[in-house]
This record gives sequence, C-alpha cells and structure tokens, in this order.
Amino acid sequence: MATMIKENKKFKVIFVCLGNICRSPVAHGVFEDIVNKAGFSNDFEIDSAGTAAYHQGEMADRRMRETARGHNIEITHLARKIKKEDLDYFDMVLAMDSQNLFDLQSLAQNKEQLEKIILFRTYDPLANGQEDVPDPYYGGSEGFENVYYIVSRTGKILLDKINENKALR
Repeated sequence: MATMIKENKKFKVIFVCLGNICRSPVAHGVFEDIVNKAGFSNDFEIDSAGTAAYHQGEMADRRMRETARGHNIEITHLARKIKKEDLDYFDMVLAMDSQNLFDLQSLAQNKEQLEKIILFRTYDPLANGQEDVPDPYYGGSEGFENVYYIVSRTGKILLDKINENKALR
C-alpha cells in the first residue's frame, strides 16, 4: 500500500468514477457503512468525486440510490469534480475503472500523488482480471446490483488492507 494512516489523523479516502453519480457514490456510502460498523468512524474521512463535471451538484443516480437503499445504505452525496488539490489532501485515491485511473494519473503533479492513485478492484478477490467496476448507467437494475456487490466485497478487503498497514484504535 502506498500510504499509511498518519498518527492521530484521519485516513482520507476518495472514490472516483466519471460523473460521480453511480459507482463512486455507492462505493463511498458502502465503505462508510463498513467503516462505521467496524467501529472506525472517527478514524476515516471518506468522499467521492468524478473526473468530469457532468452532474456537479446533483444527487446520485436514482437507480443507484434505490439499490443502495435496498441494502440499508443511504446515499446523500452531491456529485462533484475531482480537483488537483484532492490529490494532496487524500491519502488514497481509488479509481473505479482504468479510464478514470488514467485521468487521475494525468492530474498528478508528482510521484507522491501518483502513488496514492490505485485502481479500486485491485482489492477485489473476485476480480478475475476484470480491472473495472462496470458502469451501470446505461443498463438495467441488475447492473446496479452488481456494482453494489462489487463495492461491498471490495470495501471489506480494502478496510482489512488499510488495517494491516496501520492498526486503528
């Protein structure tokens, strides 16, 4: 892992997809839920953003919110575009797909920022070579459910990996 939790500081994680209305807000909400249930809510700051400003200020896609709500996750985040400053601020920047990874790497201004940018499914034990969290936007409800399950299982592993690098108390 590129970064470690800083002593007595919150570990800051941001999830990034294209428009910040489907994949990254559900990853944000699910990871927040995982962290809270594990008793680490005071140890993390969690956010999400998009590489494009298509939906800035809007709620997550209705279908994604409904899917999350069906799993007792409430998504209230408003879409925003990632800023260069976010690459300094956050300890870990998780790209939802390879195009977002490329776009984020293009924003990076130094090696330290580049090392923070990681493809989210790197932590997915069932990825089987599938690097991208599929974008459900143009599909049916099964796509949104699939994304939920991907981010849920991957978020649990992500928290375990962060814990391996720095014990949270």
